[in-house]
Amino acid sequence: MDRALEMQVFCTVIDKGTFVGAADALEMSKAAISRYVSALEERLGARLLHRTTRKLSLTEEGRQFYHQAREVLALMDQAEEAVSSAAPEPSGVLRVNAPVSFGVLHLAPLWGAFMSAHPNVELDISLNDRLVDLVDEGFDAAIRIGRMENSSLVGRRLAGTRMCLCASPDYLARHPPLRTLADLAEHGVIAYTNFATGNEWPFDGPDGHVSVRTRSSVRCNNGDTCRSIAIAGGGIALQPSFMVGEDLRSGALVEVLPEYRSIELGIYVVYPTRKHLASKVRALISFLTERFAHPEWER
Repeated sequence: MDRALEMQVFCTVIDKGTFVGAADALEMSKAAISRYVSALEERLGARLLHRTTRKLSLTEEGRQFYHQAREVLALMDQAEEAVSSAAPEPSGVLRVNAPVSFGVLHLAPLWGAFMSAHPNVELDISLNDRLVDLVDEGFDAAIRIGRMENSSLVGRRLAGTRMCLCASPDYLARHPPLRTLADLAEHGVIAYTNFATGNEWPFDGPDGHVSVRTRSSVRCNNGDTCRSIAIAGGGIALQPSFMVGEDLRSGALVEVLPEYRSIELGIYVVYPTRKHLASKVRALISFLTERFAHPEWER
């Protein structure tokens, strides 16, 4: 069999998540797709996929082969593009994952403009705060908020956001004043349960780095809920500036102890590999990079 086609079939199965999806994408029969994958596994002498009646998943050998095959296919594409007169028009289904709050507040208003600029792209947007596996779950790209030092994904930084310690004016008027971080012990905080450091809140202040153990009166895994409780006077919250920036400008929330700065996080668009990057993903990266060059929450 054609080794390049074997790789293309295998990678398409992973990208689409099913043999049927790959068959549709490559305009081949499901039986032909299965034959190509089986022939590839037999030739390599290794199982690349775990197959069940409900899903496919990569073995460790399959994951390694997928990334290397992607690079080989990318080199082939680059060779063809080098003599092509024009890059392909972005088209096809573009599956994007993003955190719920950021997706609603800052991505939802942009999708109409993206679709107008790229009418041949069909968007498939999934919002959740779970860390999805792009390859296993068939996403072309995802928005991640955090630190990417240990990630195996390729990422383009779009913007930054800082964690803001804040409360409503009403809450601050009704409770003991906060003069130092130690005073947080006298207050029940609104805890975001997905926060990486848990109930230990880190800050950099006049005397250097300090970490404060907090006691929560409310715990929630959704930032919008934490924000709403804080605005309603329910406690002190530590929320990202992309979430509470407008509330701080309007006075609905007040920054507490501003001389102490909590952690800064990056906002990234990530994708499995920079090689063999589809034009639709390139279009998404370019669009988001431009739109978040000067994010509104940093004004």
